[in-house]
Amino acid sequence: MTDQLTLTSAADFPAITLDDVRAAAGRINGAVVRTPTLKSLTLSELVGAEVWLKFENLQFTAAYKERGALNALLLLSDEAKARGVIAASAGNHAQGLAYHGKRLGVPVTIVMPKTTPQVKVSQTASHGAEIVLFGEKFDDASAHARVLEKERGLTFVHPFDHPHIAAGQGTVALEMLEDVPELDTLIVPIGGGGLLTGMGTAARGIKNDMRLVGVQAELYPSMYARLNGVDMACEGDTLAEGIAVKEPGEYTRKIVAALNDDIVLVAERHLERAVSLLLQIEKTVVEGAGAAGLAAMLAHPEAFAGRKVGLVLTGGNIDTRLLANVLLRDLARSGRIARLRIRLQDRPGALFKVMKLFDEKQVNIIEIYHQRIFTTLPAKGLITDIECEARDKDHLDSLVASLRDAGYMVTTVELA
Repeated sequence: MTDQLTLTSAADFPAITLDDVRAAAGRINGAVVRTPTLKSLTLSELVGAEVWLKFENLQFTAAYKERGALNALLLLSDEAKARGVIAASAGNHAQGLAYHGKRLGVPVTIVMPKTTPQVKVSQTASHGAEIVLFGEKFDDASAHARVLEKERGLTFVHPFDHPHIAAGQGTVALEMLEDVPELDTLIVPIGGGGLLTGMGTAARGIKNDMRLVGVQAELYPSMYARLNGVDMACEGDTLAEGIAVKEPGEYTRKIVAALNDDIVLVAERHLERAVSLLLQIEKTVVEGAGAAGLAAMLAHPEAFAGRKVGLVLTGGNIDTRLLANVLLRDLARSGRIARLRIRLQDRPGALFKVMKLFDEKQVNIIEIYHQRIFTTLPAKGLITDIECEARDKDHLDSLVASLRDAGYMVTTVELA
C-alpha cells in the first residue's frame, strides 16, 4: 500500500487485501483499545440466533473511526505530517482524527457546518484541533475543506472513501474473528461504506464463506439505492446520524458491491428499540448508527435465525437528552407508559371519577392535560390526556377496558 494518503481519484484506488488490514493492525496496535467481543445470551434468545457484540463504543473517543484515522495518519510522509491534515466532519471521524493527530504531533483542521451542536465542536476542539465553522450544510463544509486543503497545503483525510481508512476499519473484523472464529455472519452499518469495505475484506480473507450483510437507515438508503439501481430519497432526521450519508464513496461502492451478500434497511422504531435494548440488557450506551446491526436483526429475524452473528457497536456518542427520549418512547411502545385521551363531561367530579378507576387498577398517573377551548367537542365537552405508567401492556389494556366499561370514550395516543 502506498505511503501517501492522496493518490488519484477515489475510483482508481486499488482494492485493499487481508495483508493491508493486517499491516494496519500492526501499525495501530497499542494506540487504540482492543475492545472485547462478547456473547449476549439475552439478545441471542430474543432474536433466535447467537449474537456476539464488538464493543467499539469503548474506544477513547467512543467510536471505531479512530482506527482508520490513525492508520491514515501513520501512512503520511514526514513532510505531510509536518504540514498537517484537514477533514470535514461533525462526528466521530473528527474526534478520532483530532485525538490521534494531537498524540502524533500532526496539526489537524476540522471544518464543520455552522449548525453543528456546540458540544460536538467543543469535544473536537478539546483534542487540539483547529475548528473552522463554514456553511449551513455538511456539503458546504466539505467543499470549503477542499479549498483550504489547497490554500494551506494540507492533506485531506476522507472519513471513508480511501483504502488507508478502510484498512484501518477492517481491523475490527480481525479482532472479532480472533476472539470468535466460529462467527458465520457479520452485520455491518453502512454510511459511506468504509467499515464494510475493510471488515468485509478482512473477514472474507480469513473465511471465504463469511456472510456479509450491510444495514442502512430507511431514511438514508444511499448505498442500497446505488447498488440496486433505484432512485430513493435520502433525507430526514434519523437516529442513526452516523450513517446518514447521502452519497456513498466511489471507492467503497465498488468494493461493497463485490463483497456484500445483502443490504437491509431499518426503520427508526427498530433503531430506537435497539438502542434501548442495548442499554437495558448490556448496560452499554450506543448511538443510533452503532445499534443498526441489532436493529437489522429485530427488523428481519428470519434472515439470521440460527446463525452465529457478529455485530459491531460502532459508537456511543449520543446526546443524553436524545437518549432519554429514545428510552421513554421505547417504554411507550412496550405498554409501560401511555397517553390516554379520554372524553369527559365538564362537570364537578368528572375527573375524580376517572381517577378512581386508575387507583383501582393501580396505574400510576404521571401528567394530566385538560383541553376545553381547542376542541371539536361542544362547549360543555372536555378532552383530558393522561400520561400514565403501568406494569406492562396487559396491565394497561386492563385499565382501558375498565374505562370503556364505565362508559368513557378512550383512545391511545400512538407513536410513529
